[in-house]
Amino acid sequence: MSAEQDAVRAAGLRRMKTIALALLVGLAVIFLVAFALQGRYPWLQYVRAAAEGGMVGALADWFAVTALFKRPMGLPIPHTAIIPRRKDAIGASLGDFVESNFLSETVVRGKLAAAHVSRRVGRWLVSPGEDDGRTGAQTVTAEGAVVIRGALTLLKDEDVAGLIEGMVRRHVVDPPWGPPLGRVAHELFVDGHHRPVVDMLVDRAEEWLDGNQGTVIDLVTERSPSWVPSVLDGVVGYKVHSELLKFVRAIQTDPQHRVRRSIDDYLLRLADDMQHDPVMMARVDRIKESTFDDPRVRGFAATAWDQAKAALLTAVSDPDSDLSRRFTGLVTEFGQRLCDDDELAGKVDGWLADTASYLVRRYRHEAASIITETVERWDGEETSAKIELQVGKDLQFIRINGTVVGSLAGLVIFAIAQAVFG
Repeated sequence: MSAEQDAVRAAGLRRMKTIALALLVGLAVIFLVAFALQGRYPWLQYVRAAAEGGMVGALADWFAVTALFKRPMGLPIPHTAIIPRRKDAIGASLGDFVESNFLSETVVRGKLAAAHVSRRVGRWLVSPGEDDGRTGAQTVTAEGAVVIRGALTLLKDEDVAGLIEGMVRRHVVDPPWGPPLGRVAHELFVDGHHRPVVDMLVDRAEEWLDGNQGTVIDLVTERSPSWVPSVLDGVVGYKVHSELLKFVRAIQTDPQHRVRRSIDDYLLRLADDMQHDPVMMARVDRIKESTFDDPRVRGFAATAWDQAKAALLTAVSDPDSDLSRRFTGLVTEFGQRLCDDDELAGKVDGWLADTASYLVRRYRHEAASIITETVERWDGEETSAKIELQVGKDLQFIRINGTVVGSLAGLVIFAIAQAVFG
């Protein structure tokens, strides 16, 4: 509540108190005049009775209203100053009342069912606003971009890079690689996925041999003993090249060649050793550790985060970026489905009702206790003043009504007495 609102309420309360007091004073003056002149003017007896009844009603209601907030005239009258003395009990009762009557699953579910939240959200997401013409989906995208930019600005790059590196090390580097790699490799080799690679290597070998006969002959000549005639070196080199080319072409054309089967057997043994042989498993882990201990690999986390952050900031800063447009489209599509798809809308409403019911069931006592604890922390006089400022103006009408009703009651009673007893 603002100080300006407090000042307005205080002025209204003072005005109503002045009106109620003015009525009491006015009736007192009328009573004195009528009482003094009723012997000369008998009809003033009725005026006196009305004024007398009005004063009694005004005083009684003044006492009742005042007794709520303080002791009337400072007198220690029992059962007065009720609010300052019993504020804790009032706060507890108010908290229990709110918890029992407002924070109940039945009330919350009924309110949500009547509100049709999913339909309203769907219409808001797809409908242009009256002020700026933007749909709710565009507003969600814009506000989401602000949140993302703020979050990325607050995050420290080194902390995020350390988090990424820690997650990679914990979930990728630290676990042993041998068994899982062996299982994957075994499945690949059993299914023959390695054979296209073998075919490619054999094809490359055949192409090289076919186009490099002279290179093979030169190699044979360089490695032959010096006492062997050069003519014989050429013949041997030619023969070696021919046999090598024939051998490679045999592998190339025969899918069941013994070399292919030997490669298959070796790879399967390798996959099995990676799963069960401690020596091979340790070798795989050493390769893994040496690779990930490379500073360039360790810096991958920082580089990846910097690139991802820059790309994300660029995308969310541009409302026409592909990311922004795709996100807006997805939100708009979801809003349209909420409007058109009764089943989806029912599921969303049910989920909201279940969530609200759980929150109410789980936390309603804590929510209601806020009222109790807040009132307990208030000072008694301060509490009384706050409540009087809120409702005191209306309570002054009780004094005014009591004055009017008392006057009418006094007049009626006196008139009946006069009619009966004369």
